[in-house]
Amino acid sequence: MMLRVGIIGAGGIAQGRHIPAFQQLGDKAKVTAISDVNVEVAKTAALKFHVPNYFTSYVEMWPHVDAVVICTPNKFHREITIAALNAGKHVLCEKPMAMTVEECSEMVEAEKRSGKVLSIAYHYRHMKESQAAKRVIEAGEVGNPLVIRVQALRRRKVPGWGVFTNKELQGGGSLIDYGCHLLDLTLWLLGNPAVREVSGQTYNTLSREAEQVNQWGSFEAETFEVDDHVTAYMRLENGATVLFETSWAANIPDDAEMLRISGDRGGLDVFPFMVNKAENGMMTTTKADWISGEDDPGLPQARNFVDSCLGIAEPLVTAEEAMNTSRVIEAIYASSLMGKAILLQNEEGVKKV
Repeated sequence: MMLRVGIIGAGGIAQGRHIPAFQQLGDKAKVTAISDVNVEVAKTAALKFHVPNYFTSYVEMWPHVDAVVICTPNKFHREITIAALNAGKHVLCEKPMAMTVEECSEMVEAEKRSGKVLSIAYHYRHMKESQAAKRVIEAGEVGNPLVIRVQALRRRKVPGWGVFTNKELQGGGSLIDYGCHLLDLTLWLLGNPAVREVSGQTYNTLSREAEQVNQWGSFEAETFEVDDHVTAYMRLENGATVLFETSWAANIPDDAEMLRISGDRGGLDVFPFMVNKAENGMMTTTKADWISGEDDPGLPQARNFVDSCLGIAEPLVTAEEAMNTSRVIEAIYASSLMGKAILLQNEEGVKKV
């Protein structure tokens, strides 16, 4: 059986990742329709990728597809996901899942009613380094995680295109756009433990300065209203703690991506991948000479989604797991706004927020 896939929103992420990935899956899947509110964008993408149908309304594509990939601004994720599931279509929705946890919950309920697949495009889980880290953790080499350090830092790379700096359409900035990937990856590697307490702080000072130095295009500094730098501290139900930081703009020497887990038996770094041990009178760091897997995580992501829709695999990213990531994002923003820690779960494990 071949899965007919529709693309909703024909911007950069659709053309740069999703459409090429699905078109590499051979007879398993075919991109049969594209929709975008801008008809010229939809038409241009359809011609470029030889897709037979294009529309300005995603509802028009229902007869032509079995599944859809949602690549719109975050504000529309909930609406389109629920409409697609109600129409009997499987859904791969770009990250973050939605603007709020409440919206995520409505999407999960729609998935349950429909009996269809809803997965979220947290593609960092599909990276070969991430898969290697998961194998090492599941083999017990780390033991019980104790302290996790996470950085998703860009020095001066505010996205100057699209609607990335529009709070109404996106819900936030560096955290909800970029840091969410490393946050989601962290929770997944740890086995999706509940986050008990979150303390966070957001900043947007640098991106509001009059004279901008930015590597990724220009933007209106005077109207910049989202976060460009975020820090957080999290307590997990298993006793581990997470030190988290993400940025689009920071006065640091270099961009940095780090996910470092220190456990009671060993530790590991995901980027670049290495395992750290102290045993037999030695301290050792083992680096990987080669890691199996795809260099482009978009390909295994597309393959996993198609196989899940066809009933021969399980989604690597479930909707409920993605909702938990959104719950932490929402708590970080709330903590910054309120100036205090947010309790998500009490000592008895009862959810508070």
